[in-house]
Amino acid sequence: MDRVRDLASKKAAVLFTKSSCCMCHSIKALFYELGASPAIHELDNDANGREMEWALRSLGCNPSVPAVFIGGRYVGSAKDIISLHVDGSLKQMLIDAKAIWF
Repeated sequence: MDRVRDLASKKAAVLFTKSSCCMCHSIKALFYELGASPAIHELDNDANGREMEWALRSLGCNPSVPAVFIGGRYVGSAKDIISLHVDGSLKQMLIDAKAIWF
């Protein structure tokens, strides 16, 4: 769990994903479209991926991917991020965390 918390706090926007997950791909594309360059940790390509997935679940990430952290704080999964984008607050969260500049 410490590794997940450490990775989540190293950059303004951090995504924990899996390379085969279509929703993970969509969330990555959304962040790029908004101008963010998040740190991306693909659990299925990481030697400690299974342990990190369990740590994410214990932090309340359900489903475990995509798990999105902004400003070191867990924000949610794909459905949460899409809702934040639709209501206009995702962009402001990214600006506040200095993940994008406008």
